[in-house]
Parts: sequence; structure tokens; C-alpha cells
Amino acid sequence: MRCLIANDKFKGSLTALEAASAIAAGLPAGYEVDLCPIADGGEGFTETMCAALSGRWVTADVSDALGRPIRARYAVTDAGVAVMEMAAASGLLHVHPDERSPLRASTFGTGEMLRHAARQRGVSRILIGLGGSATNDGGVGMASALGISPVNGRGRTLDPWPSAWGELAGFDATGLVAVPPIQVASDVTNPLLGPKGATAVFGAQKGASEAERRELERHLARLVEVTGAYATAKRPGAGAAGGLGFGLMHFLGAELRSGFELVAEALDLKRRIQEADFVITGEGSMDAQSLDGKGPVGVAQMATSLGRPAYAVGGRITGDVRSAGLFQACASLDESGLPLETLIRQATTLLTEATKRMMSQSPPPA
Repeated sequence: MRCLIANDKFKGSLTALEAASAIAAGLPAGYEVDLCPIADGGEGFTETMCAALSGRWVTADVSDALGRPIRARYAVTDAGVAVMEMAAASGLLHVHPDERSPLRASTFGTGEMLRHAARQRGVSRILIGLGGSATNDGGVGMASALGISPVNGRGRTLDPWPSAWGELAGFDATGLVAVPPIQVASDVTNPLLGPKGATAVFGAQKGASEAERRELERHLARLVEVTGAYATAKRPGAGAAGGLGFGLMHFLGAELRSGFELVAEALDLKRRIQEADFVITGEGSMDAQSLDGKGPVGVAQMATSLGRPAYAVGGRITGDVRSAGLFQACASLDESGLPLETLIRQATTLLTEATKRMMSQSPPPA
């Protein structure tokens, strides 16, 4: 019996590879195992793609979302593809909760990382994952770092963060830096503006008060008006990473792709599912948002289409996921009734035990 284990990270406790190894330890003796850690466009995207495509790590001196100097890491594959996550430069991980201020934050550091990658010898394409951003600037900071500067009606350059756009009248692209074709990995489908837009859905978690969210929405609406990119602003994914999806599409002509699809292609996931008798997937939290087809649900959908039963192991699996008809069986760590702190601290052991129980109660068809 051959099992493919294709799971995402258990955020805050285990990487995707650590979780896959813990799941494998719960399988019956004698099973063949293919470990295949996955990611979407968020945390773990670069590491997963670098391992799948064979590459080297590169370090760049950039700015964080508040303009402070940091070192960001990205990968360059043997085939000349630069792979990065915007969060490596402009992510919440670099900004203490007390410091979060999206009106004063920008993606300038992400632009610096793109510029650094564009200058690497042999780089012919860039893949950038969106997620975990501390910013809500529509990609203006990124564009500024690449020589597309926001200006007022007198041609004076404005700062790249939203609170400085009171006089925004256009953009000066005379200093534009050449970059190779860019593909954007994101499983966020939100538009830039409106009740399902970047600010309304994600602004609060970045530290914006209700009044600040209204101001941010006004600034982004002004950005769309100045650029005339109304159609781009409505595209699914334009609101990803505080509107960086919009900025990458409008300013750089980037192509938005599903992060899961990009990873699945790189990992040759379809072939590996076909070679397995059954599949186990999962992540820290599987809920209604997971049903959009990202990550583990994407794995299960692919397995089902190929006639392979899929199982799910998660930290938490909600009823709508369990009843979606995608999984032969599900097991979650929170079924133990233990406190969250214990679940996180003992995740490896609990994941192994949950897998053992699931396999004994619902063994895969012979």
C-alpha cells in the first residue's frame, strides 16, 4: 500500500515537512510513503518551490513595511526562476503588533527584492507569493522601488505609503527598472475595493481602526481613479496582500496564478497521486475558506478526480469541510479536548496518534 502525504504547514507549530513526517509515523508498518509538503502563495511557498525546482538561496538588503533595514531571503532555481514571498520584506512577521500602521506602511521593500532578483545573472522569470502582508498600499511602494514614482500635480514625488497620497495626481515612470516576466502566486480572490476588498477584509488584522480603514479605502479608490485601472481593480486577486496583486498586474503586467496550482505543477502532484493508493492531506486549520480549492482541499479534489481516496488530518477541521464529500475520513487534533497551548506544544505526537486512530477506524480500500 502506497500513501502520498501532501499537507500544508500547521501554522505556529509545525512546518509542512515536520507535519508530513509526523503523519507518516502514524501509518501502519510496511506502507510505502511519499512525502510531498505543499504550500499556497503564503508562508512556505519559497521553501517548497525551491526544494521542488532545485535552487539556491539569495539574501538581499531591503526595507521592511515601515522602512527599516532588514535582510530578506529568496531563492533562484537552477532553471533561472527567482522565487520569493512578499512577506519576506513587507510582512507582518517584521512588525510588532503595537507598530502596525498600514497608513504608514508600504511595499517598497518588496520592490527592492524584485529589483535585486532582476539583477541576478540568469534570472528569466520571477514567481512571487502573496500573503501575510503588513501593507495596504495597492503596490505603490513596490512600484516606487522600481522607478514608478507617485507624484502630485506639480510633479513632486510623494512618499509611497497611503497617508502621503492626499495630492496624488499620477506616476512618473522615467526611472523604471527592467524586470523579467512575473507570475503572482495567490489563492486570495478578493478585488481591490468594496466590501470584499483588500481593506474591508484584511485591514483590521493589519492594525487599521475603522476610521483608518475608511481612509485607506479612499486612498485606494483615488489610486484606481488616477491610474484608470478600473477593470484591473475588479479582477479576482487584485486585493491580495493589501492590493499588491493590483499593483503587480497594473504596473508590471504580472500574471496572477493560483498558488496551489503553481506548487502542484512544480511538485508534479498529479503523477504522484496517480502512483499512490491513497492520499493524506491537511493543515493547521481547515474551514470554509479552505473550500475555495486551495491547499489540502485542492489536493483532495485532484485525488478524487483521479480515483484515489483522500484523508484529512488537521489541527481543526470544521463541519462544512467534513461534510463536503471530499474525504474518506477526517481527524483533527482539537478532538482531544486539550487546550490550544498543549495542541501546539505536542503537535507532533498528537498528529501521529490522530493518524493512527483514523487509519484503524477507516482503513483505505485494499
